[in-house]
Amino acid sequence: MTTNRRDFLSAAVTAAGAALTPELPHAHDHDHQAVPSDLALRVKALESLLVEKGLVDRAALDTLIDAYEHKIGPRNGARVVARAWADSAYKQRLLANADAAIAELGYGGMQGEHMVVVENTPKVHNMIVCTLCSCYPWPVLGLPPVWYKSAPYRSRSVIDPRGVLSEFGLELPADVEVRVWDSTAELRYLVLPERPAGTAQLSEEQLAALVTRDSMVGVAKVAPPRAGVSA
Repeated sequence: MTTNRRDFLSAAVTAAGAALTPELPHAHDHDHQAVPSDLALRVKALESLLVEKGLVDRAALDTLIDAYEHKIGPRNGARVVARAWADSAYKQRLLANADAAIAELGYGGMQGEHMVVVENTPKVHNMIVCTLCSCYPWPVLGLPPVWYKSAPYRSRSVIDPRGVLSEFGLELPADVEVRVWDSTAELRYLVLPERPAGTAQLSEEQLAALVTRDSMVGVAKVAPPRAGVSA
């Protein structure tokens, strides 16, 4: 499968998802992406047509999808966050030179060549958007969720960020500043969430298990560990 064919399929699938996603999901749908029921059927039909025309090799496509879902997914970003929480020197390197610090853990490449990490604090909350299209740091967050690519999220995150966060179930105090960062093809952002209370004794692996994709985009906070979780 050539690069051009892969790009063609990616663009077609992205367009299909965006066209069928007119509204932001409700708060309870964020972990289980709320997409129209016929989206999977349309994507499957598109895939079958491209395979039939000889434009796409199904095995190569499956390999690519598996890589982004299981190897180049949010768990990579979660490891970066956990290391920053556990190692103050690494955190400083991450904030000063995200590309180099992320590469220390073996992550990098296409769609993540130029990264900036922004830190949430008790007084500053960051959230990420791409107002132009759907630029997203694939090496550390995997494929972008459908809502991230939707026109309502892309426009309203800039106009009314607190309102958007509220729809995701995140209510911030009035004295917390909300900063919105606009990703581009040249520069992509990752949020370093606040470390939740009650995690002082947790290992890096346990910390990483707490970190969610949404918290690294900035539309959620990291929840404290459930009762019974210990180092």
